[in-house]
Amino acid sequence: MGTNSKSVAGGLAVGARAPLRVETAYKAPSAFARNAPGYLFLLPWFIGFFGLTLGPAIASLYLSFTDYNLLQSPNLVGIENYVRIATADDKFLSSMKVTLFYVVCSVPLKLAFALLVALLLNRGIKGLPVYRAIFYLPSLLGSSVAIAVLWRQIFDADGIVNTLLWYAFGINGPSWISNPDYSLYTLVILAIWQFGSPMIIFLAGLRQIPTDLYEAASLDGASKARIFFKITLPLLTPVIFFNAVVQTIDAFKAFTPAYVISSGTGGPIDSTLFYTLYLYQEAFGYFRMGYASALAWILVIIIAIFTTFSFLSARYWVHYDD
Repeated sequence: MGTNSKSVAGGLAVGARAPLRVETAYKAPSAFARNAPGYLFLLPWFIGFFGLTLGPAIASLYLSFTDYNLLQSPNLVGIENYVRIATADDKFLSSMKVTLFYVVCSVPLKLAFALLVALLLNRGIKGLPVYRAIFYLPSLLGSSVAIAVLWRQIFDADGIVNTLLWYAFGINGPSWISNPDYSLYTLVILAIWQFGSPMIIFLAGLRQIPTDLYEAASLDGASKARIFFKITLPLLTPVIFFNAVVQTIDAFKAFTPAYVISSGTGGPIDSTLFYTLYLYQEAFGYFRMGYASALAWILVIIIAIFTTFSFLSARYWVHYDD
C-alpha cells in the first residue's frame, strides 16, 4: 500500500515536471511575404512608372477630349480636337511633313555612317577604347542645349562653315539656318553627327560574327564587297533592325535642336517646325493643353504604327541564327 502510494506520487511528480508537447502545423509564408524584399527594391521604379509615366499618360488622354487652357477647369468636347487635327489644321500637316522628311533623311544616313565607322574600328586598330569613347561622346551631348547653340553659331551667316568656304574656295555662303532651303538640312547633319550610340551597337554586332566565315569566303576567292553583302550584312540585320527602330523613334521625338536653332518659332517659314515643337507651341505658347494632348496621342499612334510595321516586316529581311 505504501509502496504503491509512493510510486503513484513519484509518477505524478515526474509527470508534473515533464513539459507539454503541442504539435503545431508549419505555416509557409505567403507569396507576398517571400517577394517583399524584391518589391521594396522595385518601389522607386513603381513610383516613377505610375507617378511620372502611366499617370500623366492617362491624364493626357483625358485632356485630349477636353478644352483646357490651364486657367479654367477642363471642359469635355468629345472628339472635337481630333476632328480639327484631321480637317482644319494646316500646321499639323506642315509639321508632320517636316518631321517625316527629317526622319527619312537623318535615320538612314546616321545608321550608314555609324556602320561605316564601326567597320573601320573593327579592323583591330590600336587604342580602340579611346576611339569608341571619342565617337560616342556626340551621342551624349548632341541633344543638349549647348550643342544646339554651338550648331547655330557654326551655320550662321558669319559662322565657321562660311568662314571655311570663303578662305578655301572664295565662296560667300548663305546663312544656313535662316534660309528655308537649307535650315532643315543643318538639323539632319546634327543628327548624323550623333552617330556614336548606333556605332557602339554595330561594333558589338560585328564582334559576334564568326571569323571562320570570313576565312572560308577568302579561301573561295570572294571579294570584300561580296563578303560584306553576303556575310556581314545578313548576319548584322538583327542589329540593324534594332538600331533602325530606336533611332526612328528618337527622330520622331526630336525637339531641342529645332527649338534652339529657330528660337522656338520653327522658322524660317516653318521649315524647322518639328511635330514636337508644334505640340509645344500649342501647349505652352497658346495654352491649348487639350489640343496639345490630342496632338501627343496622334504622335503615339504614329510611332506605334511604325513600330508594328517594322516588326511585321522584319520576318522578311532580318536573319537570325535559325
